[in-house]
Amino acid sequence: MSSDAQRTDGGARNQGHGLRRDVDLLEALASEEAQHAGGLGVVRLAHLVGREKSQVSRALKALAEVGIVERDPDTLEYRLGWRLFSLVARTVEDRLLRAAEPVMHTLSGELEETVHLCVLRENQVLTLLSVSGHSFRVHGWEGRGVPAPCTSAGRVLLSDATPDELYVRFGLQADLGAGCPRSPVRTLPDLWSAIQRSRRDGYAAVREEFEEDLVGVSAPVRDFRGRVVAALNVSAPKDRLAARLADAGRVTARAAGVVSEQLGWRMRPVPPSSRRFT
Repeated sequence: MSSDAQRTDGGARNQGHGLRRDVDLLEALASEEAQHAGGLGVVRLAHLVGREKSQVSRALKALAEVGIVERDPDTLEYRLGWRLFSLVARTVEDRLLRAAEPVMHTLSGELEETVHLCVLRENQVLTLLSVSGHSFRVHGWEGRGVPAPCTSAGRVLLSDATPDELYVRFGLQADLGAGCPRSPVRTLPDLWSAIQRSRRDGYAAVREEFEEDLVGVSAPVRDFRGRVVAALNVSAPKDRLAARLADAGRVTARAAGVVSEQLGWRMRPVPPSSRRFT
């Protein structure tokens, strides 16, 4: 091998090695310890990745310059940066659709009902994709927004929200059930109770709250951070699904868990919040 080729090959190896070391740092900043603490210092990061403090400091400064990590000006600790999350956000919806569609087909076939993949947009639930395994099909939902408070999908999509966040989102809206006269969720405390019930059960269920003769269940899909990014929803006429709604909810929760795992989430129970709505 010529000296030029050797230099090129050696440079490529060094770049690859450097990239792996940067990935190790990002993995450490994505750890439960870092997420719980809100960031990690150079000394702790050096210990976690087994590198010299000076090397870690230089690598972090370079990553911070391009927004991959950011440094808290008060604590001087590092956390994952805005550019990394921006890149993730641009790819997560495409990955979500690719991960969810085959699972939705399996779920639809198992329940012989229509399955929807839903996301939250402002205060509305938007359906990204619908799959039907039955002659009864709910037409026209894709791309259509519906109120979040009176739908099972809305309740699981809001399950990460705190009482304060719900207040900011919905403000002093007089009636959260406006347009859904059958829904018992009319106030923010009503919504908070419904959300906590869905967190406890692992799924949310509604019976004719949004539309007469229509019942449904929804379960949360979580990303690699554990945040709810979508919901799997199963909807059907009450005479066909109402009697097995709880079973459908559990099956849907398992399917949502499969999608979550494909997005990088390691399954573990999500405990009900100890906070109260005041």
